[in-house]
Amino acid sequence: MNQPLAERLRPKTLDAYIGQEHLVGKNAVLRRMIESGNLTSMILWGPPGVGKTTLAKIIANTLERPFFTLSAINSGVKDIREVIEKAKKQQFFSRPNPILFIDEIHRFSKSQQDSLLGAVEDGTITLIGATTENPSFEVISPLLSRCQVYILEYLNKKELLKIVKQAAKKDTVLKNKKITIREDQAMLRFSGGDARKLLNVLELVVMGEENDKVVVTDKKVTDRLQKNLAIYDKKGEMHYDIISAFIKSIRGGDPDAGVYWLARMLEGGEDVKFIARRLLILAAEDVGLANPNALLLAQNTFDAVHKIGMPEARIILSECVIYLATSPKSNSAYEAIDAAISMVKRTGDLPVPLHIRNAPTKLMKEIGYGKDYKYAHAYDGNFVEQDFLPEKIKTEKFYQPQQNATELKILERLKKWWGKRF
Repeated sequence: MNQPLAERLRPKTLDAYIGQEHLVGKNAVLRRMIESGNLTSMILWGPPGVGKTTLAKIIANTLERPFFTLSAINSGVKDIREVIEKAKKQQFFSRPNPILFIDEIHRFSKSQQDSLLGAVEDGTITLIGATTENPSFEVISPLLSRCQVYILEYLNKKELLKIVKQAAKKDTVLKNKKITIREDQAMLRFSGGDARKLLNVLELVVMGEENDKVVVTDKKVTDRLQKNLAIYDKKGEMHYDIISAFIKSIRGGDPDAGVYWLARMLEGGEDVKFIARRLLILAAEDVGLANPNALLLAQNTFDAVHKIGMPEARIILSECVIYLATSPKSNSAYEAIDAAISMVKRTGDLPVPLHIRNAPTKLMKEIGYGKDYKYAHAYDGNFVEQDFLPEKIKTEKFYQPQQNATELKILERLKKWWGKRF
């Protein structure tokens, strides 16, 4: 059978769909929308192999909508216009508008996205876009404002193993073999939460056995994949492993490895904007306050590769990679905001202290808004001690300076200002 296992097993109903309970579980937002029939244009944002394409097809199937699909990799403005014309010809008073599914919509250029706007706006089509990239970076604002964004999450171990068991029992090919999953760690590790990759692994192992009785072990999975890496990595699935190696090499302070993985991505045809965006995130997350100039350099790199493109962009990216890899590292800003967000989720909307509230009206001033606020610039050293956090959490600390030259100076300043608090 020529069809890959993942395609043969693609579910056709919401009840058969595995994962994304926060979107399609009982009373979840997307399920309610589908069941109501009031479908809006949307962007499905999530990692590969979590069911974005499957979900789009289920929506069309459930609502009995005509379904058009385009891939951003090999479709141009002409293809978009042809689909829109077909959709217009199918418009009748009582007939729902067709769904246009665009895979990897983040790869569409501005002009390609512009060509969609009118049809989305007037309801000629309902757009469902799938992307592995943050749509706020890659989808133009006018189009994004007309779409709901739904975030799909990596599948967990329980969900992945459920998919494996279903494949072994229900697939038209695999069910003819007696499959025993003795060990599953290697399959899960190689899949990385990607259901399509997981099924590729299972199919590769099972179909490589001559006997009808197949016992899946970690060793067998590892050995088979090492011998069949090209098959396993079809359609560029190693892309996500290489970007992971790239980020971890820079975070770990190895400029040689950083440049090597950069070269692998460039030779593989990776979008330089994608690489530059990852470096920008890394500069804030991993170098952070240990070297604040890193963020400025990464931002300039991001701007420069947009203007210049390849092949010259490789030099700019190389400079940034080496600079970030050899910079001192700190994730204190990353940890501080996550700690603060965690506190907000636990404590909710705590009241703003009266003395730092805005007091634009006379009544607000009379009831104490802004009273006793101390203006820092009116004091020696442009600092005066006062409370800025809500009363309930006024002693909490979110920012923890780390042991690097820059943050040790910051810590010294904070101790001078706040004393024992730091």
